[in-house]
Amino acid sequence: MSKLWQKDYSLNKEIEKFTVGNDFLIDKNLVKYDVYGSIAHAIMLEKIGILSKNELQKLKKALIEIMELHQKNQFEIKLEDEDVHTSIENYLIKKLGDLGKKIHTARSRNDQVLVDIRLYSKEKLLEVQKLTLELASVLVNAAEKYKDIPMPGYTHSRKAMPSSVGLYFGSFAESLIDDSGLLEEAYNLNNQSPLGSGAGYGLSLNVDRQLVADLLGFEKVQNNVLYVQNSRGKFESVTIFALSNVMNDLARLSNDLILFSMDGFGFFKLPDEFCTGSSIMPQKKNPDVFELTRAKAAKVDSNLYLVKSIISKLQSGYNRDLQLTKEPLMESFEIALSALNIFKIVIEKIQVNKDKCISACTPDLFATEHAYELVKKGIPFRDAYKQTAKNINKLPKINPIKNIQSKKHIGATGNLGLEKIKEKIKLLQKKIDTEIEKFSSKAKSLVNKND
Repeated sequence: MSKLWQKDYSLNKEIEKFTVGNDFLIDKNLVKYDVYGSIAHAIMLEKIGILSKNELQKLKKALIEIMELHQKNQFEIKLEDEDVHTSIENYLIKKLGDLGKKIHTARSRNDQVLVDIRLYSKEKLLEVQKLTLELASVLVNAAEKYKDIPMPGYTHSRKAMPSSVGLYFGSFAESLIDDSGLLEEAYNLNNQSPLGSGAGYGLSLNVDRQLVADLLGFEKVQNNVLYVQNSRGKFESVTIFALSNVMNDLARLSNDLILFSMDGFGFFKLPDEFCTGSSIMPQKKNPDVFELTRAKAAKVDSNLYLVKSIISKLQSGYNRDLQLTKEPLMESFEIALSALNIFKIVIEKIQVNKDKCISACTPDLFATEHAYELVKKGIPFRDAYKQTAKNINKLPKINPIKNIQSKKHIGATGNLGLEKIKEKIKLLQKKIDTEIEKFSSKAKSLVNKND
């Protein structure tokens, strides 16, 4: 089988292995997107007179066959193919002869990989966003369930002021909602059609870039053909940045739950079925799911650094370095999706020890409360602060449950605003479901055998 760039010589086998890298393996993730892009491109070629209607139908039928083979795990991408684009074109040429050779007209491999990655990222971002909001909803439910259970709030890793389990879980729900906004921004960037940029300098043929964008469900055409090529790696880094924020939230949540489930705290307990054991210590039940989440968050952060490092010193135009931005993007999606799925289960099942949470609310935790009581009597806060500090060991007990319920300003323990958060999640979920349906509808239309 020939390569898309094939000349009148054979490539050195060691050079071939080095330049192909893992592309022939990881490109299995891109088969369906390359089929979508190829069908849309073929429709456009028919419109501008490069293909006849009969040729378009033959190409479309063969491309749908590739999709069906892929779904059965029977479409192979070989090392000598280099990537999904070559593998698909070779299949078309083997099946259709000279007609298969026409599919690459007015399209570069740079074009193809860009559209594949954009479509892949769009679909995966919608999946991540949907799961992020589902986890936020689970956290809101936990916040509501435990809103009246007090627990210490910490600063500098020391007891600071009264908090609540509801406030704690609610904080992560709201953070994930903000993460959803970052994911949406990454989605908007990826929602631009790159097809028609050629190798980054336009084409001699009068291609219809808008038609292809419409067929593939892109919001718009990415205008400047050179920027199309220069944006590769940039869009991936923005996408990984959004994923890293989700993972960093899960890492912080993990770190807290490891700490607060330790024997010295005991506020939370992870069910036994989520814990691994020790090979030597019979009593051990380990929170490995949280520890691995921290490590996986670090992997996503390192993938972000890797992609930004690859693109930071490149000159304008396509450079082969960009090939190595594909794998860290895919790995980051896989990590985020698996972690979000796990945490939905974990948060629903985690157990809260009310007695230990309350007993940890020792009198010193309410020192600031006492200072404010003096302020209410007209004493300047700085004097109230000093007076309370002098009598820190003589402070009277305060009922921790009544205390957290009494704080009614927006966002405090007695006014978590959970209904407002639920409504926001519902609106965002509806918006995402609409985008998922749009994406699915365009994809189905392209591979519809009757069209």
